[in-house]
Amino acid sequence: MTHNDLRDGQYKDASNLAKRGNLHARFSTNPYGWFRWLFDQYDLPSNAKVLELGCGPAWQWQHNAERVPAGWDITLTDFSPGMIDEARRNLADVSRPFAFRVMDAQHIEFTDATFDAVFAHHMLYHVPDRARALREVRRVLKPTGMLYASTNGPEHLRELRALRLAFDQKADWRGSLGLSPDVVEFNRETGRAQLVTIFERVEWRDYPDSLAVTEPEPLADFILSAGQPASDMQRAAFVRFIEVELTRRGGVIPITKASGVFVCRPA
Repeated sequence: MTHNDLRDGQYKDASNLAKRGNLHARFSTNPYGWFRWLFDQYDLPSNAKVLELGCGPAWQWQHNAERVPAGWDITLTDFSPGMIDEARRNLADVSRPFAFRVMDAQHIEFTDATFDAVFAHHMLYHVPDRARALREVRRVLKPTGMLYASTNGPEHLRELRALRLAFDQKADWRGSLGLSPDVVEFNRETGRAQLVTIFERVEWRDYPDSLAVTEPEPLADFILSAGQPASDMQRAAFVRFIEVELTRRGGVIPITKASGVFVCRPA
């Protein structure tokens, strides 16, 4: 799947992300949510210029609106115009300004040494030329700036992959649920080697969590949101399959989560 296919299809708007976010919000076992934890990792001055690449619907800012220092100057960017529209709507009632721009991470439209921090969360694996994007990030960071880049471990959601294949042995998993070549090439295990070519210090921080799913429909919606659109008949058959699995497993399907963030410093 090409960069443009993702922009015009999977990430045209936040509808597919919302289905996946719903499963995490309802069935995660860690009561301290991902977005709150992620914000805890930031170590920035009270007056900081911040750039987010691939902001999506701006959920991290919604979840942390009251925690954002008044002195932060924040620019949110995404390669999808639809996502920028969603971000604007989601932050319309937040009583602080944000700047919004449609932008490709491979061509960051700012001058050198502009930002104290760049955030790139669960998006670098979608960038065709990651090396170029990382050089661009380094270029726009101040000498003391930080890159925060979240991604997944290779075991993330492994039970979902098994569940889908158990339902349909012919399922094409390329590009679904984090199995595209780019995702495999920039995860917890493989991302460090790419980052250390640009940044002097690279640290990984784990977010401890898992899923304990007790309802079939949110799980079906999550899995189906990551692939080709399913017909109503296909979805109904998949929901029935998951219902049987839930009964067989005593009412709970446990699912591994393996997410975290790389914290990168130029020196």
